[in-house]
Amino acid sequence: MLALFTGLMLAACLTGCVKEKVVVVYTAQDQVYAEPVFAEFTRQSGVRVLPLFDSEAVKTVGLANRLMAEQAHPNCDVFWGNEELRARQLAAKGLFQSNGVALFGYRTRRLVVNTNRLAMAEAPGSLAELTNAVWRGKVALSSPMFGTTSTHFLALRQHWGPERWQAWCQALQANQPFVVDGNSVVVKLVGRGEALVGLTDSDDIAAGQREGLPIAAGPMDSETLVIPNAVGLTQGAPHPAEARQLFDYLQREEVALSLIQVHALEGARATGLPGITVDWQLLLREMETSETALRKIFLR
Repeated sequence: MLALFTGLMLAACLTGCVKEKVVVVYTAQDQVYAEPVFAEFTRQSGVRVLPLFDSEAVKTVGLANRLMAEQAHPNCDVFWGNEELRARQLAAKGLFQSNGVALFGYRTRRLVVNTNRLAMAEAPGSLAELTNAVWRGKVALSSPMFGTTSTHFLALRQHWGPERWQAWCQALQANQPFVVDGNSVVVKLVGRGEALVGLTDSDDIAAGQREGLPIAAGPMDSETLVIPNAVGLTQGAPHPAEARQLFDYLQREEVALSLIQVHALEGARATGLPGITVDWQLLLREMETSETALRKIFLR
């Protein structure tokens, strides 16, 4: 894919389009939500956006790995992640310019429940309850190695402490959950009743509700992960002026409001919400240990 992408860029230069203003974006935001934002940016600025999207199964992680591999010769101008951890990881490795990282808007991690088969009062009241025998083979989640599920699991390790967290992960895996490729798949399994409850993102729950699935989101609590979008300005961006324009544009309130309208975000400002308070520096320091533990438990 990258070779084709680079080839198209070279072809554009050779055919006389070198003066066209372009900006290259690596984005984990869903394509259906990101494309209208890019189109409006182009309308206002005259800068054409060349996006590279990621697959749902490895959301953000694949793009982060690509950026790290290209660090010496970056192809990307702007990184738009739909969660916070990987942006902080990339910033810590020096991939973004000084003051070149910003957060905007938020989603949340929620339990999702099939309302045809389970009354909300009967649903698990906490993540700890997902390991109870009554939920054996009835819980769905995406792989804890990728995307917002990974971030949530790593944040829970800090929130609960390593021993309680590891015991919970082992008990959850032993309870035979559906571990699937992506949060939208979690919603579909719960909507079809193949699983009764799932752990997923608020925007995927909203998308399932728009499709008419009989699902509802559980309430926010101290175990909820609040997930802002993140935007990073690449160190050595090939198109620095255009990169700065898009970086600034994505932080405008109008962008957050447009994403809220289509339920890609829940709100514009994540202040005063219940949820896990994360020490990101500590989480990054412990990340390798945490991910090794997750691989041993969930990749069997």
